[in-house]
Amino acid sequence: MKDELLKVAKFGGSSLASADQFRKVGAIIRADAGRRYVVDSAPGKRAKDDTKVTNLLYRCYDEASQGRNFDRTFRQIRSRFDEIISGLGLDLNLSRDFEEIHRRFESQSGEDYAASRGEYLNGKILAKYLGYEFVDAASVICFDKEGNFLEDETDRKLSARLASLKTAVIPGFYGAMPDGRIKTFSRGGSDITGSIIARAIHADLYENWTDVSGFLAADPRLVKNPRVIDVLTYRELRELSYMGASVLHEEAIFPVRSEGIPINIRNTNRPDDKGTLIVETTCHTPEYIITGIAGKKGFVSISIDKDMMNSEIGFCRKVLQVFEDNQISIEHMPSGIDTCTIFVEQEAFINKEQRVLAQLHRAVKPDTIEMESNLALIAIVGRGMKNNSGCASKIFSALSAAKINIRMIDQGSSELNIIIGVRNKYFEDAIRVIYEAFVPQDGKEGR
Repeated sequence: MKDELLKVAKFGGSSLASADQFRKVGAIIRADAGRRYVVDSAPGKRAKDDTKVTNLLYRCYDEASQGRNFDRTFRQIRSRFDEIISGLGLDLNLSRDFEEIHRRFESQSGEDYAASRGEYLNGKILAKYLGYEFVDAASVICFDKEGNFLEDETDRKLSARLASLKTAVIPGFYGAMPDGRIKTFSRGGSDITGSIIARAIHADLYENWTDVSGFLAADPRLVKNPRVIDVLTYRELRELSYMGASVLHEEAIFPVRSEGIPINIRNTNRPDDKGTLIVETTCHTPEYIITGIAGKKGFVSISIDKDMMNSEIGFCRKVLQVFEDNQISIEHMPSGIDTCTIFVEQEAFINKEQRVLAQLHRAVKPDTIEMESNLALIAIVGRGMKNNSGCASKIFSALSAAKINIRMIDQGSSELNIIIGVRNKYFEDAIRVIYEAFVPQDGKEGR
């Protein structure tokens, strides 16, 4: 008997960019009766030089809000959906919807409303194509009047609404405030919608279908043919996502994590690939010591030196208070007996640097303060590192052989990750040499 786990299947913009892609999605859903609830994104790019519908909607609304004629861009948006409908041979007319959208653009009903219409219209098409019920996310995804997501109210509404429906399509990315105004999640928020729905129906699995066959161990623009990660824990995902790796919206894990629901990243264009399974914890032994590598450029370090710093009660608190008062988020704070170093994003710091320095002098009276700009931070992440000695040594050796100087190293107490700082100009090379040290191209490096 075929396994029919209850699943929520979310499909990204590239998966729903054209009639041909819709057919692939239809085949995937019909292949498994457990895929009863589907979350859609707005049509994405059909080719490299194409424009995402959401970007067109933002552009169109911007033209409308400035009092300019937006009909040309509006026709371009409508043609994308008409092309999908005609390509699928559907008996579906969205003229009334487009008339309403045009009117709401003219009356300037808000950027969130405009941005959400890609998911809304694509959801109507997908529901018609599949023969599923269409459920407007505005009726079940709730925000308060300040635009904060209402978790419990949403859960109640979704549970009640979907309990009476065997199958449904729910657009991603948006919901509504108490007065009916549309409110969107941050960009890419359809992933969050899928996760919220999976929790509400107590799904066995949340499938996130995209255009890659899972979460890659490194950026393919930097590393040739990086391996796909078979199993990834929520914590590993958070570490990698925080440092720039992006396949899934980083906030999408929270609703399903609270219910212990796994996420499966799958490829619409290669549906037989098993993808990456994201879980709370696992006894699955990783193939390699590290799970993945990710990083970002554009940081600055502020090193504060003061004799007997370690015996001065409240020193670090006072330092942190200065950055908080200037609304600058701290990335890392490695410290020694007489020194502590603060790493912050250079873009957020550079226009406030002299004010911050003056406030640091007043707050803690340091002996010296030194800064270094144009730094990159790289996270080496893996649950396998905890039980393997010599991980840091291997990183140092690889970077030393490549003549890359390390500006900072920081390891969390969980031994799940090691973060190193290098100069921006060495960022790409550092990623490559670290990856090759742990995952050689001949595959001989083991656990």
